[in-house]
Amino acid sequence: MVKEGTTDDGAKRGHSGEAVTITAVTTVAPALPVQEHRLALSNLDLILPPIDVGVFFCYADAGAGAAAVLKAALAKMLVAYYPLAGEVVANTDGEPELLCSGRGVDVAEATAGDAEMRDLRLGFPDESVEQLVPKKKAGVVSVQVTKFRCGGAVVGCTFDHRVCDAYSFNMFLLAWAAAARGGPAPPSPSFRRSLLAPRHHPTPPCTTGTLADRLFVPVSRAPPLPETTAANRIYRIAAADVAALQAAAGPGRTKLEAFTAHLWGLHAEAASRRRISSCCMGVVVDGRSRLHGDMATYFGNVLSIPYGVLGSEELRRMELAEVAGEVHRWVAEAAKGEHFRELVEWVEARRPEPTVARAYLGRGEGGEEATACVVSSGMRLAVGEVDFGWGTPAFASYHFPWPGGAGYVMPMPSARGDGDWVVYVHVAPEVVEAMEEEPTVFRALEMAGCLAGNEMVAPSAAAPTYAN
Repeated sequence: MVKEGTTDDGAKRGHSGEAVTITAVTTVAPALPVQEHRLALSNLDLILPPIDVGVFFCYADAGAGAAAVLKAALAKMLVAYYPLAGEVVANTDGEPELLCSGRGVDVAEATAGDAEMRDLRLGFPDESVEQLVPKKKAGVVSVQVTKFRCGGAVVGCTFDHRVCDAYSFNMFLLAWAAAARGGPAPPSPSFRRSLLAPRHHPTPPCTTGTLADRLFVPVSRAPPLPETTAANRIYRIAAADVAALQAAAGPGRTKLEAFTAHLWGLHAEAASRRRISSCCMGVVVDGRSRLHGDMATYFGNVLSIPYGVLGSEELRRMELAEVAGEVHRWVAEAAKGEHFRELVEWVEARRPEPTVARAYLGRGEGGEEATACVVSSGMRLAVGEVDFGWGTPAFASYHFPWPGGAGYVMPMPSARGDGDWVVYVHVAPEVVEAMEEEPTVFRALEMAGCLAGNEMVAPSAAAPTYAN
């Protein structure tokens, strides 16, 4: 069911000065009515701050009826994914919870004027992607479909991170795409909060000194976020560079651990330029496979954020294998079912006070200023399956210019399926400088190369110079 409306957004200034104009906004409700009810967020949802995450997909030729196809399929999928058609409200204790009202999802239709998709400078999302991913004003999810003169389209989505993590939203994206193609429906999502219920009702002294207590802190005890500035970039990393990092990291190290170790070293280089003595690095860990066997379709957040702190000069002297060993140590400590069960109980003992991950605070162990970053993997997103009926995307990436004290980096598979990575980067400007000065790994991106099947192209004369 859809409700047509108008918008007062007007024109948003896009890449190269072109205007991205919202032409219509439709509220798409579930195809079947939803009996209004409330759905509690789990204790692992409650560790997330009220932030939105964006993801977008670029299609070379989407056809004239792209928006209509998307809206019809969305209405069907919101029957199974009914919480996405609701709203986040406060319960009597002031905690967020879901009002499953069938309100619907706002879908904006937009045009990019005379712009060609090939002219998108994807490497600089502030001047390109920012206008193609919607700002969510209400509800849990917002969608924007932007058509280009060349026939291409960008489908951008923004979702409330308190309601779901990237794994969950990926489930929805794949189901939505399958519905648009007329393909078989994937397994329905599970909203069984009992899967993440505490085993008992602990008190704070029973949970003090645990790993959860080291990784998270009640908001009342958290230091204020430092004054920071950040640069937003999207890079490509060649499969050969990923493999080389993993080989240098030593046996038994994952690609993500090797990448995180390399990124940690770059933060040490940036810290030395600002005379900052500490570097904090965190990794988002998914707990689904560490908990119940039936968590594969669970919709919600099942995350923890372990981290480590090292001195910047110490980091600069360490070999990549040593740094990767540090990453592996604290990631492995958190990647256990017992830690996630402990975290559920740690939150329970402190409710209704909100909590926050220490890795997000941008501080060292003693509260000192630190260069800080959190790596969140989007590698499970099957980009090639996000096909709404007009082919696989030429390019896709997350978009997450968040307000935390730490930087945020999100790798995901290249849409080409060749082992390359696409990496969204929201970090301090001096970290970007360190990335772009190294001889390999972080490569420039342009849309023209994506459409030609080669995501990296030489920078234009107007673009900053990247080392290759």
